[in-house]
Amino acid sequence: MLTLTRHGPVHLLTMRSGENRFNGEFVDALSGALDEVEESTGPAALVTVGEDKFYSNGLDLTWLTSEGASEGPVFLARFLRLIGRVLALPIPTVAAINGHAFAGGGMIALAHDFRVMRADRGFFCLPEVDINLPFAPGMSALILAKLDASVSRELMLTGRRIGGTEALALRVVDETADADQLLARAIARAESMATKDRATYVAIKRGMYGAAIRLLADGALA
Repeated sequence: MLTLTRHGPVHLLTMRSGENRFNGEFVDALSGALDEVEESTGPAALVTVGEDKFYSNGLDLTWLTSEGASEGPVFLARFLRLIGRVLALPIPTVAAINGHAFAGGGMIALAHDFRVMRADRGFFCLPEVDINLPFAPGMSALILAKLDASVSRELMLTGRRIGGTEALALRVVDETADADQLLARAIARAESMATKDRATYVAIKRGMYGAAIRLLADGALA
């Protein structure tokens, strides 16, 4: 489902579950990996990446309407807290967006400190307006904290897909790279920041994104 490896001070979390859709098992696995990262000592940073053409396609709606139906709002609150946890990690984080990052997958990517996206393949998209799923308050706060106001309006109200080149122009991502350089660029960016003091780093992040962190931690759906 996922692997967690080390590249010097950089923890590399590779999601290996196809479209990497979030269901109960996948959220448990991600939470366990984050536990391991946070329990590490010394210089550290985190890079996340998917495989093939998917970074993450968001919530596992098939699971949510079948075996996960009984969990419903409880699971969604857990997922919001996971996003908030990524946002508030006390170490530098970089999303290596190797392919499609849709809906909840886009949210997880935005929760990282920095984003490097493949230039020639894959889309970033927040399609909630088209699938009749209003943004939870914490999600809205995250998007508004991370993106320029006009970009937030465009992506949230239209559900439009954007590729790497446009995502860079709109400052949704910090850089783009060819497929064979994507992971190396993300790891290099993370490694360059891995010596930041954790207490200082997380205090600054909480000052920047405090409202989003609180709302996501609350797990409120509306």
